[in-house]
Amino acid sequence: MFCAAKPPGSVSPARRQIKEVKETKITINCVTFPLPGEGPEQQLLKPNEWSYCDYFWTDKKDPQGTTSVAGFEVLLQKQLKGKQMQKEMAEFIHERIKIEEEYAKNLSKLSLSPLAVQEEGTLGEAWTQLKKSLHDEAEVHLKFSNKLHSEVEKPLLTFRGDNFKKDLKKYDHHIADLRKQLASRYAGVEKARKALADRQKDLEVKTQQLEIKLSNKTEEDIKKARRKSTQAGDDLMRCVDLYNQTQSKWFEEMVTTSMELEKLEVERIEWIQQHLRQYTTLRHETDMFNQSMVEPVDQLLQNVDPAKDRELWVKENNTGEVRPVDMDI
Repeated sequence: MFCAAKPPGSVSPARRQIKEVKETKITINCVTFPLPGEGPEQQLLKPNEWSYCDYFWTDKKDPQGTTSVAGFEVLLQKQLKGKQMQKEMAEFIHERIKIEEEYAKNLSKLSLSPLAVQEEGTLGEAWTQLKKSLHDEAEVHLKFSNKLHSEVEKPLLTFRGDNFKKDLKKYDHHIADLRKQLASRYAGVEKARKALADRQKDLEVKTQQLEIKLSNKTEEDIKKARRKSTQAGDDLMRCVDLYNQTQSKWFEEMVTTSMELEKLEVERIEWIQQHLRQYTTLRHETDMFNQSMVEPVDQLLQNVDPAKDRELWVKENNTGEVRPVDMDI
């Protein structure tokens, strides 16, 4: 739903004068923002941190361009994607375990081969030791696969269980309810604006009737019309005040909740970093000869930086850093 701000239509000289005042704010999807270049420059809430709470205030079109997606919804989708990535990483490690188990099984089987069993002397002793080394190597790979399961795969699978999605839904419903309240307050403001415009128009018509003396009751009618116009103006002020209070509440909850989601994302990245580094540690222990293959992975894991990840993601996915402001009467 797109709710653009509409100045009340009226014909009285006073209202025409107000209407000619330069607009400095705009309401989009029932949220009020300053127009570009109008008002004092807004400072970021968390400068130099690329924090979620500074970049997801405006809505954006979905990929089909048919409906608007709230900035907060973009943050929630990031959390759900992270949960899915964590699950896929666990599946990857599971496949690695299966390969290790199969490799260990084949090494153990080969170590029992009767081939060249009749070789004699010192060469025969060396051959026997070579086959035994296959059995020992099989044990090492089997131990590696068991540790992968308990120290990498299982933690990835169990980190943030089913309740995590329920918690995200609570966040979603809470912020969505506040947006609905804001839309309702905005509708109230628009209704009050129209009522005021109607009352002012009625007052002007009756004033014109008095000037041309069309009716003896006109003066009394003007008094009633003036009272109704004043009351409509008071109603508009009350509705705008309620709208601003509701928007302020939504603003506060957006900041608090987005920073909580930011914290959850840091925890997820650091948890995965910790257990993928455990993977490389186990791999080093299993086969020191293959260090060169895992050292690049180890180096990259050491350089994992949640803040940098967040910066790159925010730059690509942010929906707008301009924060809402109070609506003017």
